[in-house]
Amino acid sequence: MSTPVIQTICCIGAGYVGGPTMAVIADHCPGVQVTVVDLNQARIEAWNDPDLSKLPVYEPGLDAVVGRCRGRNLHFTTAVDAAIAAADMVFLSVNTPTKTRGIGAGEASDLRWIEASARQVAALAQGHTIVVEKSTLPVRTAEVIKTILGAAEGETPTGPKTFSVLSNPEFLAEGTAIGDLENPDRVLIGGEDPAAIEALASLYSQWVVPEKILRTNLWSSELSKLTANAFLAQRISSINSIAALCEATEANVAEVARAIGADSRIGTKFLKAGPGFGGSCFQKDILNLVYLCRHYGLEEVAAYWQGVVSLNAWQSHRISALVVRQLFGTVTGKRIAVLGFAFKADTNDTRESPTITICADLLEEGAQLAIYDPKVSAEQIAADLGQPAVVTMDSGEGQWQVASNPLAAATGADAVVVLTEWAEFGQLDWRALAAVMRQPAWLFDARTVCDAAAARAAGLKVWRVGEG
Repeated sequence: MSTPVIQTICCIGAGYVGGPTMAVIADHCPGVQVTVVDLNQARIEAWNDPDLSKLPVYEPGLDAVVGRCRGRNLHFTTAVDAAIAAADMVFLSVNTPTKTRGIGAGEASDLRWIEASARQVAALAQGHTIVVEKSTLPVRTAEVIKTILGAAEGETPTGPKTFSVLSNPEFLAEGTAIGDLENPDRVLIGGEDPAAIEALASLYSQWVVPEKILRTNLWSSELSKLTANAFLAQRISSINSIAALCEATEANVAEVARAIGADSRIGTKFLKAGPGFGGSCFQKDILNLVYLCRHYGLEEVAAYWQGVVSLNAWQSHRISALVVRQLFGTVTGKRIAVLGFAFKADTNDTRESPTITICADLLEEGAQLAIYDPKVSAEQIAADLGQPAVVTMDSGEGQWQVASNPLAAATGADAVVVLTEWAEFGQLDWRALAAVMRQPAWLFDARTVCDAAAARAAGLKVWRVGEG
């Protein structure tokens, strides 16, 4: 069978993966019409906003890519049915959160939107359509999609309807997603239809060198995505466990990380201690892996990966407990400046951010939090903390408010807690901050991005993760 020529693409899901991925494909494949669809009207309107600073996803460089392509061969719409019907290739890039109830609750992925999308494609697609899994999915989900699509194959009033299913997992790091898409370590395409595989490969080959485009079977492709995230998260939990040991033994985790990272078998990446991993993928994918291992009777393997998640949660709770302990065992009614709410720098994503856990712990202890993040909205913080902000923090316990800048957050505070590695936090004027804080005052730097010497010179007591 000859390789199909892809002229029209529909991506279902205009979120953190779908939007940036389709923008880069459109940028490098100007002859292909790319339409991103979503039922969320507000999200689509944000993607179409003339002011590119208002895109719903913040990624460095994304605004420039969208600006080049939008209206030319990149389109955002809520007209889902028409886009599917016109597409040669449909990407499924919808949310697959961890189930909160029923079988597998707390571990398995909730695939309701994947199934709904597959059924919609089955009903509306015309001719031969290549369906691409882009969402992170448990192994053998493609079998479900193939079954749904297969039931719709056959003769129709407009001609024969057929499908091919591919797995093309994303390997993006938020904050560097455009660079990851422009110059990927690898592009993974799994499938059983060689012609469909080559059709997708031909798109990526417009800017990715051939040796980086890997071809596997469906199941290896799906499992590779879960495994990649599990290994990266395991490194973070591992270095955070050593950070705690360093604090107890007066070692320095940065020095340990530099020493072990010099070993070419280990390497230097993901060896930075912090408050714990976050984001939409790591915890969800590991829990999915745990569920799969238990499903196949691999209890010891499941316990191993469950330990990575448990250590991550412990690290966040450890930091909040340390803040309470150093502030004379109580933070009730005390103002604490929290700098950073996104799970990492250069993104406005807060999903599974360790800051949420740490702030929730401090609010439970009665603290009054002044929270500053350069990209996260007050509405998002309120949703994550489960309580609204207050304009003025009175004597009430467990309150929070938005601060317009670090100095405003620190005014009257007993401590500054740095939880996201935004570059601006490395340039803070500690003399100015110390002057408006209540003494004795603390800096708790969970990201080791602040100028500790300057903070100490300004009179603050300093704790940095992993330093004894």
